Amino acid sequence: MNGDEQLLRGRVYGRDHDDPDPGPLPHRTYAALTGGPLDGLLLDITGWRTEDVDDGVALSTELSRWPGGRALYDPRPGEPRLPGPGVVCRLHYTGDTP
Repeated sequence: MNGDEQLLRGRVYGRDHDDPDPGPLPHRTYAALTGGPLDGLLLDITGWRTEDVDDGVALSTELSRWPGGRALYDPRPGEPRLPGPGVVCRLHYTGDTP
């Protein structure tokens, strides 16, 4: 695991790595990002509808194939979801886009 990957572990996407507490908050709902450049990050999905999660996400990152591009993450069909708060599902890396 390189230094960039180490910084991401256990952190919430969009929160600064210099934040004194970049981890999850107990009252929020998260999807775990699996694989790809954002592996190990949590995405805050508090307030998202099921359909929003089902559509997947394109997340900005300097760590994608195209710096400044987006990493694509989608749910896997039939993968279970738990009731929130906490980590309720996983989104899996499916590629990059500029």
